[in-house]
Amino acid sequence: MSIRATELKQRVGTAKVSKNRWKLFVTNLDLYVLLIPGLLFLLLFKYTPMYGIIIAFMDFNIFDGFTGSKWVGLAQFEKLIHSEEFMQVFINTLLISLYKLVLLFPVPIIIALLLNEVRKSWFKRTIQTIIFLPHFLSWVIISGLFITILSPSGGLVNNVIQFFGGTPISFFLDNHYFRSVLVFTAGWKESGWNAIIFIAAIAGIEQEQYEAASIDGAGRIRQMMHITLPGIVPTIILILVLRLGYLLEAGTEQILTMYNSVVYQSGDVIGTYVYRIGLGQQDYSFSTAVGLFNSVIGFLLIVLGNELSKKVVKRSIW
Repeated sequence: MSIRATELKQRVGTAKVSKNRWKLFVTNLDLYVLLIPGLLFLLLFKYTPMYGIIIAFMDFNIFDGFTGSKWVGLAQFEKLIHSEEFMQVFINTLLISLYKLVLLFPVPIIIALLLNEVRKSWFKRTIQTIIFLPHFLSWVIISGLFITILSPSGGLVNNVIQFFGGTPISFFLDNHYFRSVLVFTAGWKESGWNAIIFIAAIAGIEQEQYEAASIDGAGRIRQMMHITLPGIVPTIILILVLRLGYLLEAGTEQILTMYNSVVYQSGDVIGTYVYRIGLGQQDYSFSTAVGLFNSVIGFLLIVLGNELSKKVVKRSIW
């Protein structure tokens, strides 16, 4: 009897949960309707094109299509692994991405912390506007701007170098400097905009903590180090995990507008390589295999970063 009573209670509990879920759905029906455009967008532009992944396992011919092209299995991936050109591209991608992650990731955090200490609202708004503006410029405009500034013949930077007795540098034609140009321009364009997330996270910290710390005699720097920074640690970890997923992206659009054949050795990354091989040489199968490889590595990095973030959060709690 006790077993039957337990089963009956479980059924009743399940029925109540189902009823509550349906009631919740009906109550918030308008919100679910608002989800439809977003879901359709994901379905049409994110999931439907995934059918094209099968090109990576074919010797694809655009005239034969999916059904007429020869199936070659993992041959494209074997070609990818044994390609010396791809290995150089992969190394370039990792180096540029790691430079941007290590050097640029802390910058928006520092900007947010410093802006939080500004007490003059008009000055704070002015600084925010100035550092946010570059984000709204396209890479084509920024590329032209920096090509002019860094030009070896009449560019502002090289004029300064020559003034102090130096030799003009072709920043966009020198493999020793090109990666530095990529990192600097990416930081100039996006650091201010990326700081918005951390500024919002700081705004969510309870002001009572600052008041209590002030009463206890803590100065501005101590408040920043012991209240503000720990308060935005979850946001920092979240953004870091998301950035890991894009580690192999390396800024394809930026590099496409800035690089040339002279700096392929240091500037050619997976995104630009796929563009050159897929559209330039019309080797769709190999370029799709490269893109799929990139996506799988990105997914694994997100999973790894998520697991590491759990351990970091647990340590910070304890």
